Amino acid sequence: MKSRKLLLSTLAAGTLLCAGALIAQDMPMPASTTAALASAGSAAAPTGVDVLQTAQGQVTVKSVPAAAPSIPPAPSFKQLAGGGKAITQAQAAAYPPLANDFGYADRNKDGKISKAEYERWVKQL
Repeated sequence: MKSRKLLLSTLAAGTLLCAGALIAQDMPMPASTTAALASAGSAAAPTGVDVLQTAQGQVTVKSVPAAAPSIPPAPSFKQLAGGGKAITQAQAAAYPPLANDFGYADRNKDGKISKAEYERWVKQL
C-alpha cells in the first residue's frame, strides 16, 4: 500500500515537471520575420517608427512616447481670486493645474488658497 502511494506521488510529480517544461517552450520564429527584424535593427529610423514585414503582413511599431502637454504660465493671484483674499476651489477651476493640485496647495486645509499658499505653489511648478 505504501509503495503504491510513493509510486503515484512520483509519477504525478514527474508529469507536472515535464508538463511545465513543455508549456514554457517557445515556437521558433519564421525565417522571414527573423530577417525583417535584423534588417530593421540595422536601419532603424531615428523617428522611433519601425516597419516589419512578417508572414502575416506588415507590422508598424511606434516606440516614441507622446509629447508632454504644455502648461500655460500661472495667472496672477489677483486674477484667480477675482479681487478677493483667497482662491476657492470653484475659482481654481479656471486654471486646471491648480484645480488638480488644490488639496496640495491648500496647506492649512481650510478650503481656500491664500496668497502665500499660492505663491509657494507657483514656485514649485
